[in-house]
Amino acid sequence: MNRIRLLIVDDHEVVRAGLQGMLASRPDLDVIGEATDGLEAVELARTLHPDVILMDLRMPRMNGVEAIEHIRAEQPEAHILVLTTYDTDADILPAVEAGATGYLLKDTPRDDLFKAIRAAARGEAVLTPSIAARLMGHMRAPAQESLSEREIEVLMLVARGASNREIAQTLHISEATVKSHLVHIFGKLGVSDRTAAVTTGLERGIIRL
Repeated sequence: MNRIRLLIVDDHEVVRAGLQGMLASRPDLDVIGEATDGLEAVELARTLHPDVILMDLRMPRMNGVEAIEHIRAEQPEAHILVLTTYDTDADILPAVEAGATGYLLKDTPRDDLFKAIRAAARGEAVLTPSIAARLMGHMRAPAQESLSEREIEVLMLVARGASNREIAQTLHISEATVKSHLVHIFGKLGVSDRTAAVTTGLERGIIRL
């Protein structure tokens, strides 16, 4: 039996320990390393050459998308399976574009996770149904999905350098609502950060400075 060598990347020790224990129950899966952030993941991937990397997205020092980009640049054949709690377009699209082999949520049933790891090791794309539906919806959507008037107002304030708190005060809404608007803006524009959102908004003529 060919054993699949795995690298676990997650900044939460309890998650790494849980995955380690779960994967140890399968004779064909072998965890050869653990990384606590993206930077360490790049270094370990370089030295260990795992068959599959289980990658969280939001981590200190270097996030998962940046780590995927670095690893794939050095090892184009690397199989990286995102395993995260986040399922927004702003998380999914950048990860897939960076070269992730698959995208799973942490509530994926264990047997499905095992199957996904084996498929990823074969180089097959692996997506949970909800993630696949989101990607298909994005592909079918118009290239320029319209922002609402409030979203344009938020993006304009971002372009002017306003913080979330300042935007909330200006528009008389809560900071949580501002964050929600930003998530929708990122998803509609297909970007993952404020700078890219402003740049795309200017390029498409959605906002003007």
